[in-house]
Amino acid sequence: MSALMGMSLAFTGATPAAAQRISLISDAETENMLREYTDPILRAAGLDPKAVKLHLVNDPNLNAFVAAGQQMFFNTGLITTVETPSELIGVIAHETGHMAGGHLVKRREEYENMSVPMIASMILGVGAIAAGAGDAGMAMILGSQHIATRSLLAFTREQEASADQAGATFLERAGMSGKGMLDLFSTMRDQELLSETRQDPYARSHPMSGARLAALEARVTESPYYDRHDSPERIHQFKMVQAKLYGFLDEPNATFNRYPVSDNSDYARYARAVAYHRTGQLDKALNEIEPLVESDPKNPYIREVKGQIYFESGKVEEAITAYREAVALLPDEQLYLGLGRALLAREDKASAEEAVKHLQAAAKSGDQPYAYYQLSIAYGKLDNIGMAELATAQYYDAAGAVKEAKMHAMRAQKLLTNGSPEWLRAQDIAVQPNPGRG
Repeated sequence: MSALMGMSLAFTGATPAAAQRISLISDAETENMLREYTDPILRAAGLDPKAVKLHLVNDPNLNAFVAAGQQMFFNTGLITTVETPSELIGVIAHETGHMAGGHLVKRREEYENMSVPMIASMILGVGAIAAGAGDAGMAMILGSQHIATRSLLAFTREQEASADQAGATFLERAGMSGKGMLDLFSTMRDQELLSETRQDPYARSHPMSGARLAALEARVTESPYYDRHDSPERIHQFKMVQAKLYGFLDEPNATFNRYPVSDNSDYARYARAVAYHRTGQLDKALNEIEPLVESDPKNPYIREVKGQIYFESGKVEEAITAYREAVALLPDEQLYLGLGRALLAREDKASAEEAVKHLQAAAKSGDQPYAYYQLSIAYGKLDNIGMAELATAQYYDAAGAVKEAKMHAMRAQKLLTNGSPEWLRAQDIAVQPNPGRG
């Protein structure tokens, strides 16, 4: 099990986001970096960072987006494609502009407002066809759709430009440079120039990047923080995250080509360690990871990857040692998850009891469905079937599978003490409405 359900546990458990049909992955190192970048911008926008959930999407396309409920999504392709932390921070600022501006609600209202005249035109078109004026009727139908589409796209272009300007404001308030936004839009503009004659600038949901760049340039360059550069430490952190993503998500041969053995940088060793592990070459993986542990002994994520390499190679005791070291350096929910999973592999009740403690810590954030899955196994080993059923219900509930969650919650209620906190948690899951019902 892994961040991609079989890829890692430096990545932890991928779950499909049911409504959007996207694949979410989880990695403490990547998500904590994103949180470090995002929180100052959210505060500058007047938003509570604790109320905004960040999600990592397993998708190679360069994209980020926000969704209802103050949720922000980042494609892995965005993180691996941008060249600097500042470019990624610029995207975060832009998406924060959408969130702070309430653009999702306004876009839905705009769509609803335009649907009435569009439907009226379509009804008239159908009537014309029925009356024998087929060509005129079809023209009315297609024309109404075309006008509505262009109207909506014009509205979203305005929102994109507004989000740019708001993002620049938030960056300045946070004491951060907006140069990354300009750099990224400049790259996008250069790519567009290759096919400019084939583009309809009015049929785009975003403004042409050249126009966005021109509108932003004066605003961003006037900021007193414009010349504030990414620190060497931040650049190194960013390249390490990129290397890990490449190692886990690319084919191993692609990773070896990107980071040849002649490259002895920390991030090259990081990527190769993962790639060697994925090809079953334990000794080579350890030969790459050990120098990183020695050169950066306070980095918990390197030890976490080391623990994963050992665990997935069947070296349970070595994995537990590495995970304990990682947790000692950073008591993070996802690191507790790795330690708990490794302890369960020992197959004795004392280890299962310790695993429960760590897995409960992992599940505490509510963003780790896989922690509940592992908890169900731990409770099963301890013959505590009521808690195993509750953990299973919580797993399905966190994954959005309401029907299955309710079924296991009702089973848990029959086995737990009536009125206990655990029984009440099961009840909350059991009585929730089914999807699509009030």
